[in-house]
Formats: sequence, C-alpha cells, structure tokens
Amino acid sequence: MRETEQQNEHLEPIDGFSYVGLYWGTDVMDQLKFVVLDEEDLEVVSTHLQDAVARVADVVWRPQEKRLVLAVNRFDWEEAHSGCREYHRRRAALRFERVLSCKCRSLDPVGKDTVLNLLAVEFTETEAPSGIVTMTFSGSATLRLEVECLEAELTDLGPSWITAACPVHAVAAEGPPEDAA
Repeated sequence: MRETEQQNEHLEPIDGFSYVGLYWGTDVMDQLKFVVLDEEDLEVVSTHLQDAVARVADVVWRPQEKRLVLAVNRFDWEEAHSGCREYHRRRAALRFERVLSCKCRSLDPVGKDTVLNLLAVEFTETEAPSGIVTMTFSGSATLRLEVECLEAELTDLGPSWITAACPVHAVAAEGPPEDAA
C-alpha cells in the first residue's frame, strides 16, 4: 500500500456524507470515488458532474441487472476555481443500482455519437425509499430513472487531461421577464 493510501485510510465522514475514499496521486486532479445513498450525497456528486460530457453511446442501461451506467468526461470545477491557469477533464463513471425503469426525453438512442452535456442530477422521493432520478442535459434532453432506492457511485477512471476551454453558462437577468412588444 502506498504512503498516501495509508494516510487516507483513517479519514472520517464529513457532515454525514457517505465517504468511500479519495485516491491521491501525482496527477494534478485527484481521483474521486463517492457512494451515493441519499439526496445530499447526490447533490455533491451532481456538483462534481456539472458540465460533464458524454455520447449517447456512453449510456448503458441493463434492465435485467437493474443498472444504468453513464461514462462521462467530467470537468474539474474545483481546480478551475482555485486559480489554476489550465482546465482539466477526467473520464469517470456514474453507476445507478436498483433501477426499475429508464426513460428518455429529447434524446434519440439511435444517435450514438450525439454529445450530451450534463447539467444536473436530482432525486425526488416518491414512496420512501423509492423515487425518481432525473439527469438533465443541455438542450432539454433528460434521462429519468425510477429507482427502488437511491444507490449510486461516481468513480474516476484514470488520469486527467488538459482541456482548452472552461464551460460558460448564460446568466439570466434578475427581475421579471420583459413584455414583448
């Protein structure tokens, strides 16, 4: 076991977050591994996945296994806000277990090379502990998962690489919308 792994063995959960482990390395961006068991955990994972990109072919739905896996290239917002002059992405996998159904809107499963930009992942409880996981992508595309309970994992799959640009979001003007004349 490497020295950095030994140091991380004794880390405790922070504020009730389901901590699985962070793997520290020599890479600029540390690899993440999170287990999601409640809505608060999913909010943290959603933050790490904002502006992750994937192709439609990267969505794998296994109904017999009650599993959905989404492979993404996630943007490292934490590093971008730290003042680093380079932006990074890393390949990661988001896996949901106990998935009863998977539905999509404004997303053509046949268009395997269509690029999806993930904006948010949210959970709405129906009859505890079951609920609906909604993955919202730019262009109004959504994946809607009906789950027995919230059980997921986000895992980085390898080293980061430099990306040329930082995602930019249009900010809506505050106040009521203006009437069109």
